Amino acid sequence: MLENADYKNKTVLVLGMGKSGYSVANVLLNLGCEVFLNESKDLSGNTDAEKLQSKGVNIRSGELALDWYDKYSFEVIVKSPGISYDNPMVQEGLNRSIAIVTEPEIGFSICNAKIIGITGSNGKTTTTTLVADMLNNGLKKGKAYAVGNIGVPVCDIVQKVTPNDVLVTELSSFQLMGMPSIKPDIAAIIDIYPTHLDYHKTFDNYISAKLSITRNQSAEQFLLVNQDQSDILKIETEYSKATLEPISLENKSESVVSIKDNCLQYKEEKIININEIKLPGQHNLQNISFAVAISKLMGITNQAIKKTLTTFTGVKHRLQYVDEIANRKFYNDSKATNIEAALVAINSFNNPEVLIAGGLDRGFEFDDLVIALKEHVSKIVLYGETKELMAKAAKQAGLSDISIVDTLEQAVPLAFEKSSPGEIILFSPAAASWDQFDSFEERGDCFIKYVKSLVVN
Repeated sequence: MLENADYKNKTVLVLGMGKSGYSVANVLLNLGCEVFLNESKDLSGNTDAEKLQSKGVNIRSGELALDWYDKYSFEVIVKSPGISYDNPMVQEGLNRSIAIVTEPEIGFSICNAKIIGITGSNGKTTTTTLVADMLNNGLKKGKAYAVGNIGVPVCDIVQKVTPNDVLVTELSSFQLMGMPSIKPDIAAIIDIYPTHLDYHKTFDNYISAKLSITRNQSAEQFLLVNQDQSDILKIETEYSKATLEPISLENKSESVVSIKDNCLQYKEEKIININEIKLPGQHNLQNISFAVAISKLMGITNQAIKKTLTTFTGVKHRLQYVDEIANRKFYNDSKATNIEAALVAINSFNNPEVLIAGGLDRGFEFDDLVIALKEHVSKIVLYGETKELMAKAAKQAGLSDISIVDTLEQAVPLAFEKSSPGEIILFSPAAASWDQFDSFEERGDCFIKYVKSLVVN
């Protein structure tokens, strides 16, 4: 597997030390590469950094290492997905015409397992988790691994997989921009909404990044696409040569998945009665439809698919039930890093909601939240960089109880104090986490901790 690797014996600069940076650095070492790693945060005392240094990785942290470009002849730059292309280290690499890739590109280049690639603005994690579970219920040989943007780097897994295994890979637009060789056996684009525009600059650029998942596919491979967004996702013949499998919740005639007589079907083959599905929310039918279609293409039996759908209740940080305290139910939806995802959460409950929201200011207005706030939210507690912008939308919705605090830690007890018995306390930020947290996972874990620490008199 490693002998014929595309990235063997190269001089490589890794930008960013997070999970993906650490994982890819280890794979690059095994490929015989000379590895350098630059991290803007101080890594003093970091055990992972010490491990890499002991293996020969040259690390500089706490500052940019621009002078390295004049000292070393880098052939490849592996960029952490969250690092902007405006970053000076990235810009210098571009100016020198050095190939800039992301961690999954390195992992896929040495992977001998089947690859499923799943992207979209919303629903990626749920769909990826569903597919992996369905495959593990039904594969006759091998194992399915849920990897990628879901939190497990591809490079953590690729050196142990076999041709019987499957990588079910959640891929963000940030990752896809650095994956020139991606060629999944099955690709899926769940939906597209205008998000991450601070990074991509335009909606067209964002769409182009998502569509790159199918750029290298052949007619023997499959692309599942949201037919209800055909005006946005214009899959042109010259762009994708893959065999199209359209998915439509509006039951358009071409859709390979449909709902008839209260039953979910794949190409007229009945899979499961809708009432038997445990995963809550109308929005999840879209994720389930994609997962079912992917699993059927992989030859998974209806029995194995049904086993997942009758037991799976959701993923952490995505409308995750946390606790019930004094007749108030708490839900953690920290993964709602954009307006569209928050709308899904806000519209999911019949009971009145006390909404906690806020996060990184990407320059958006929150007018699209107004109708949902008006119809579902009784009180709102806002924090973070977007708090004033969200307060403006809450006022437009006619909310009279609007609270503004500095931190999530302050927001949770205040939301509880303001709530009434029977109300839902929903944390759905509608913004990225990076103003106060390193990730949406850290943010969600903190929310759970703050809920668990509430003192009820």
